[in-house]
Amino acid sequence: MSDWLISLEGTEAGHRLALLLALSAAFLHAVFGALQKGRHDPWLSRGAIDGAYCLMAAPFALFVVPWPEPHMWAIFAIVWVIHIIYKVLQAMAYMRGAYTVVYPVVRGTGPLFTVIGAYLLFGEVFTATQWAGVGVLLLGIFGLAVYNLVHLETARETLVPALVLAVATGLFVALYTTYDAYGIRATADPFTFLAWFFMIDGAVLPLVALRRWRRMADRPAPGPLLIRGFAGGLVAFFSFGSVMLATRLDKVGEAAVLRETSTVFAALIGWLVLKETVGPRRIALMALIAAGAVIVEMGG
Repeated sequence: MSDWLISLEGTEAGHRLALLLALSAAFLHAVFGALQKGRHDPWLSRGAIDGAYCLMAAPFALFVVPWPEPHMWAIFAIVWVIHIIYKVLQAMAYMRGAYTVVYPVVRGTGPLFTVIGAYLLFGEVFTATQWAGVGVLLLGIFGLAVYNLVHLETARETLVPALVLAVATGLFVALYTTYDAYGIRATADPFTFLAWFFMIDGAVLPLVALRRWRRMADRPAPGPLLIRGFAGGLVAFFSFGSVMLATRLDKVGEAAVLRETSTVFAALIGWLVLKETVGPRRIALMALIAAGAVIVEMGG
């Protein structure tokens, strides 16, 4: 499997597979965000999810994939710090703002800075058409956030800190996307990076969540929380794993932009699952996001 994937790097078949992986990651990332934002405290949800994928990844990291090369340990340390800060900021944003406002801002801030970071780190260059597509996509994403903001009925008193945290989270989305791409390209076997990433990344938040759970006066039952964590862990493998593989196979910037169609899926989840209102204007804005992604893909 690893040899086959490596053989596709830089080829047209690799480009097509990267496109499929990035779009799959978009849908799954929206599901992942909804699982964290759902009826449980975001810290508890994230802790359960991280614990699940840490335990699931450990046997693969320790006994299946090749062990990381010596230079990878420093990379894993930096990746770990970036992801911890990202997750803390995201949980804080979700605690203060409505999902359909916070999520688009987080995802809209990320791709622009990822494209810039991919240029600085990997020398990737977007065409004028692709930059136009990025503009259309961002117009749709931030338009969706503004529309949701105007029609927001809950959590208005904490809106300003929620938006500040959402922007900060988006900046760390760009940082982890770019640095994860560097990390997965720095090792011979991409699955070595993925297995060790999930095991290391998932080892901290469960402890934070457990401490928070113990201090709660009205503790939620652990059973449903652990089930949510298991489901989220599986989604995380395919969501984060897909986009990381896409950045190894093809351009980091393109994968990052295509992944942000997750905002469309998030709006649909917010409507169908979380019972948040959707109307024709939001549908039009979601169409803009999808159009922007198509322009980026066609303009490459």
